[in-house]
Amino acid sequence: MQKLPLMQAKAGMVLARDVFRGNSPTGMPICGKDTLLTDALIARLENMDVQSVSVQGHPVWEEGELSYDDLQRELDRRFEKTIQDPLNAILYDIHKAHLIKSMEGEGGRQEE
Repeated sequence: MQKLPLMQAKAGMVLARDVFRGNSPTGMPICGKDTLLTDALIARLENMDVQSVSVQGHPVWEEGELSYDDLQRELDRRFEKTIQDPLNAILYDIHKAHLIKSMEGEGGRQEE
C-alpha cells in the first residue's frame, strides 16, 4: 500500500483504504476500499478537496527508493545475528509480512 497525493493518482490504480472528505476518517466514506480509480473519479475527488489516497501496491517510484528485493536483503541483514532468538524471530516475521503486504502486491516492483 502506498499513500499518494491525489495529483499522482492515475486511472487503473485500486484504493487500499476508504477515502473520506477532507481526509478525515470521522465521516462517511466517499469511496470504498478496492474501488478502481478512473479519471472521472479522480476529478470528482479533486473537486471534493481530497488531498491524498492510499492505493494498493507501490505504483509510484521516486528516484533513490529501494526495490522489494533490496528491502528484503536489508531486513535479513538487520536480523542475521539475532534471528535465533524466538522473540526476534517473531519480530522478523512481522516486519517481513508488512513488507510483503506493502510492496509485493499488485503494482509492487521487483528488482530490475
